[in-house]
Amino acid sequence: MRGPPGWSRCGRGCPLGPGVRSVDSRLGDGVTVEQAVIRESELEDGVSVGPFASLRPGTVLRAGSKAGTFVEMKKTVVGRRSKVPHLSYMGDAEIGEDVNVGAGSITCNYDGVRKHRTVIGDRAFIGSDTMFVAPVRIGEGAVTGAGSTITRDVPPGALGIERSRQRNVLEYGKRAKKEAEGLEGDNP
Repeated sequence: MRGPPGWSRCGRGCPLGPGVRSVDSRLGDGVTVEQAVIRESELEDGVSVGPFASLRPGTVLRAGSKAGTFVEMKKTVVGRRSKVPHLSYMGDAEIGEDVNVGAGSITCNYDGVRKHRTVIGDRAFIGSDTMFVAPVRIGEGAVTGAGSTITRDVPPGALGIERSRQRNVLEYGKRAKKEAEGLEGDNP
């Protein structure tokens, strides 16, 4: 059941606004949206969006899920009760039920030629600042370590972590300043 271009349907009991734009979308009952743009998307009952969110075509938020502050989604399905609370981009992704996606996480879905999918299983916990280099699958109940770049599948119940070992360069500030001062003396 679709109307003319720009058509949107909003269910009952939906606090919308301020600053909400909805185009060619369906919002279920009890949906809350603040400061957001929703285009060609479907939001089931009890969904929360915004503030400052952008839902692009093909996004589906299942009942009770959340796309929070400064979240962008495109062609992404978010499972029931799952949350992408803030500062994240989820594109060409499938997120299962009861998933928490930490701040700053991104699906790296474009390789310069083609788009690829990221699939995140039910009850996964995604650590902040996780980069998913698609195509990649995160198993049910799996966890990703904060700051990881995930390039391979993570099995169900496993921890996927990828970071290089921290290295501290002692007295770096003093050396950098000394080098900079030396360079300034070389310029006429």
